[in-house]
Amino acid sequence: MKGSCLCGAVQYEIDDQIEKIIHCHCQTCRKAQGALFSSNAFIPRDQFRWIAGEEKLSAFESSPGKKRYFCSVCGTHLLAMREGQPNVILRVATLDDQTAPSTFAHIWMSHDLPWMKCGDDIPKYLEFIPID
Repeated sequence: MKGSCLCGAVQYEIDDQIEKIIHCHCQTCRKAQGALFSSNAFIPRDQFRWIAGEEKLSAFESSPGKKRYFCSVCGTHLLAMREGQPNVILRVATLDDQTAPSTFAHIWMSHDLPWMKCGDDIPKYLEFIPID
């Protein structure tokens, strides 16, 4: 599967299909995305690679050890990584090949905005949950 930023300068590919999407409602994800939540997939590092524009990436350490990578041209937030973790946290909205993975959970609902209502039947958690 392939993905890219808004301007197309930065491109990546992953080796496998995405099976689970996590919607994160934490304050830092909301601010980084400029949205009510961030839709993410955990991808093993060895199954992710930049295929174009890696030199155009910028990073911001939003919390200790966690860097968010975005295109320095158009600002698209593509993924986040924590040092020493086996996965990258891919922003699934940046995929060019759209499939239909299922949503696994809403997390960090304790940070949700009071006017935001999730009417779906997807499990909701006040904080982070282990991802298998």
